[in-house]
Amino acid sequence: MRPDPAAASALTERRDGARQSSLREHNLALVCRAVFASPVPLSRARLAAQTGLTRSTVSRLAEELIRAGLIAENEADGSGRPGRPAVPLTPAAGTVAGLGLHVNVDYVTGRVVDLTGAVLAAATLPGDFEDSDPTAVLPLAGGLAARLVRQAEERGARVARACLSLPGLVDAAAGRLLLAPNLGWSDLAPAAMLGEALPAAMAVEIGNDAHVAAYGIARAAPGRVAAQSSFVYVAGDVGVGGAIVSDGEVSGGRHGWAGEVGHVVIEPDGPACHCGARGCLETYAGRRSVLAAAGLSPTASPEDVAAAVARGDDAARTAVERAAWALGVALASTVNVVDADEIVLGTGFIPLMDQLRPGVEAQLAARTLAGPWSRVSLRAAPADPAPAATGGALRALETVIADPAGWIAPARSATG
Repeated sequence: MRPDPAAASALTERRDGARQSSLREHNLALVCRAVFASPVPLSRARLAAQTGLTRSTVSRLAEELIRAGLIAENEADGSGRPGRPAVPLTPAAGTVAGLGLHVNVDYVTGRVVDLTGAVLAAATLPGDFEDSDPTAVLPLAGGLAARLVRQAEERGARVARACLSLPGLVDAAAGRLLLAPNLGWSDLAPAAMLGEALPAAMAVEIGNDAHVAAYGIARAAPGRVAAQSSFVYVAGDVGVGGAIVSDGEVSGGRHGWAGEVGHVVIEPDGPACHCGARGCLETYAGRRSVLAAAGLSPTASPEDVAAAVARGDDAARTAVERAAWALGVALASTVNVVDADEIVLGTGFIPLMDQLRPGVEAQLAARTLAGPWSRVSLRAAPADPAPAATGGALRALETVIADPAGWIAPARSATG
């Protein structure tokens, strides 16, 4: 059969068009990531030098990103140098935003964050969600999220995506929560249970709350990795969650479940844990365990524990020393396995940082094999009332930054 020249020509045009479109998308992402990753505004000339693209190509792509509200032009450089003044490019403020949601045992919280890292809307609903009904709690979270989205839209922002954080084992690829022992939840598709208040087109990913909080701590701003971006993160809300972060990315392991420091066994015959095992770190250093050992009310705060220790309360001091010992044992084992040189203590542990430090550092010094050659540093996470919600909003924005073409109306003609 003789080939049809017209069909062959059409096929070639489609292939060329697809290649041009793919190249445009790649270069848009290259320029967008460079603007967001830079700690200082970049001119088009510097962008061209960094990306290897021509100045004219960078200018065309930058105009697309500006029209889409992803980046913005600052005032021209008025340094007095000869030639056309450079116009610095920065992330756009108040245009596109991400939504972070966090459901925990005693609260539901949410935050909307824009491309500069500014918080456009935030709210928290306290509650008692231990062994709760997810069909009641998740729509509550969905209603909170919808209110935050409306508040952001009233300020002129478009909320692109959302990330829901939960305290348990999460299969992010499948969008399922496998187990959240403290909530009493298992085998759920949480995003589908948020209710109808959220916009139907809004994509909602789910993640482990400690992983998502650690991701946020490893970011200085949307799309920009912090200076200290490799560490083991440990948080002590009701339970104890953890994450392993390397060069700004959370190391999830084969299934995304790595970092469950709270279920490292301290004593095989120790107290019973919600997970069904015995002697887990959580039973020594989790907030409720510390409060019980200190003889304080279950509704007391870590600040209350710190105050009790400061005024010489023996039970509180013993509870904190026991928690510090267990944390040090678990973290030394973790450091020996993953070769970390920094530990970040997050929510629940921050108010007790000064009182925990001696016991944790003593165990790290005694039990870390590489201790004589590499000291492990210990620091508190930055102050943030809702780190998992903040991290979730940043994670939602990462998709926009990494694939800006998906947020730009298709161009009439491809640009290099």
